[in-house]
Amino acid sequence: MAVDDLLVKLERVRPTGKGRWVAKCPAHQDSNPSLSIRELDDGRILLHDFAGCSIEDVINSLGLSFEDLMPGKVNELKKNEHRPFTASDALRCVSFEALLVASAACRVAAGQPIDNSDRERLLLALSCKARKKM
Repeated sequence: MAVDDLLVKLERVRPTGKGRWVAKCPAHQDSNPSLSIRELDDGRILLHDFAGCSIEDVINSLGLSFEDLMPGKVNELKKNEHRPFTASDALRCVSFEALLVASAACRVAAGQPIDNSDRERLLLALSCKARKKM
């Protein structure tokens, strides 16, 4: 989609610079233009609503999709994206590692010794760079 095709769908559009505009946000009752529009050199269109509407709400209210704003880029990004774990899996892992470290810290604070297997497990929780320093 060309930026001009987007701009005709919006109200109270005014330029703010080369390749930049503001307009009333179509996702909420906007009394003053709060939607910032920017066209990049490669044809992508960036949007930001300073009143807080999500970009999903803005493009949905215009009957558009991300593909309309990022011609050829959305599918390219999806193909290159590699996520072997979900975000919740990663958070569960980090939470478990933090629990191990906290448990060891409590034992040390209580004057209890940490045996070799616990020490090895704590070292495993550290990054490779940190293990090399120890």
